[in-house]
Amino acid sequence: MSFRKSSEKLTLQQVLIFGGLMVTFSMGIRHGFGLFNLPITSVNGWGRETFALTIALQNLIWGVVQPITGALADRYGSLKIMVAGGVLYALGLAGMALSTDALNFTLTGGLLIGLAQTATTYSVVYGILGRNVAAEKRVWAMGIAAAAGSFGQFLMIPVEQGLLSNFGANDALLILALMASLMIPIAFMLREPVITNAHPGNNQTIKEALKEAMGNPSFRLLTLGYFVCGFQVVFIAVHLAPYLKDLSKIYPSVGAPVVATTALALIGLFNIFGTYSAGMLGQHFPKRYLLSGIYIFRSIAIMGFIWLPLSPATTYIFAAIMGFLWLSTIPLTNAIVAQIFGVKYLSMLSGLVFFSHQLGSFCGAYFGGYLFDRTGSYLIVWNIAIALGFFAFLVNLPVKERAIHRAVIA
Repeated sequence: MSFRKSSEKLTLQQVLIFGGLMVTFSMGIRHGFGLFNLPITSVNGWGRETFALTIALQNLIWGVVQPITGALADRYGSLKIMVAGGVLYALGLAGMALSTDALNFTLTGGLLIGLAQTATTYSVVYGILGRNVAAEKRVWAMGIAAAAGSFGQFLMIPVEQGLLSNFGANDALLILALMASLMIPIAFMLREPVITNAHPGNNQTIKEALKEAMGNPSFRLLTLGYFVCGFQVVFIAVHLAPYLKDLSKIYPSVGAPVVATTALALIGLFNIFGTYSAGMLGQHFPKRYLLSGIYIFRSIAIMGFIWLPLSPATTYIFAAIMGFLWLSTIPLTNAIVAQIFGVKYLSMLSGLVFFSHQLGSFCGAYFGGYLFDRTGSYLIVWNIAIALGFFAFLVNLPVKERAIHRAVIA
């Protein structure tokens, strides 16, 4: 299959196929980490806070380093960044498998995989999309890429549960390390040519771009809303399986591993439709209103889930609704960033707003385990997730999607 000459931009086909594969592996593998929570903590005699801290650190590192990784990708190209990410991802999974104490487990699963995700997920891939896809197709293409990550989540949940059931947690992680290494050859298919003068009329430096973004009210509002997205999705991804197991004492039918596995798979399945729909709708409707709607409906779904009697059916309905809303914020948020500031520093600026997302992810993952270990319940964190959804609904409404007009210096 021939995609392009070395001096040309990547084709739309190439970007969608291989960008989609990159996020399929990166997002898909991490989506199943919640299945490893109880098997790993039970075997090692750790509290849930240990596992939660590892995932929280992973998300925090991802968020803190993402703007730097994005800036390097914008400046020097994405290939080396993505190759390094594939190597670190494989090493991190292998390190988790071979760790015999909590510190090593946290460093490999938290630090190494957190670094790997900065190089293999949406911010870097969206930078490639922004530079190679026409503006009128950009939000649609971002929706396609997000849908690919969603398909990875749907695909990898049964795969990871099967690996756990047949090989145990440690060997399952080693097999996943081999799968993660496939991101290395995929990166070479996304190698961009060096194009001089790719952004005529925009001679901004990185420092100027950062100052401009941080001084923009809409950018700050998007950043606040994205914190909520991270809190909600990572709390659910990490703690849904143990939450169902705990409540099996009251509702025995939800305690079987197949219920949690099916629920997480449904999140991934419906996420495909949700992210694609967000990309399509974002071409025709104000993206800020779509974002506000996503956050308010998440809170309504959570309220129904924790207030209604629990059963496999209500769990699956909740998973389907949350799945549809799961990553649909990503193409909309990144498209607004591109629309306001342009694509020259898109990977960096997407990484900057994503930092807030990952602060929320850290809080959702860690406080889920921390408060459970101290109260014996997840109820407080569920209620925090509901309140934050209403907050994000409000802060996205005033966002202005107009492009910044800069003076052109001859």
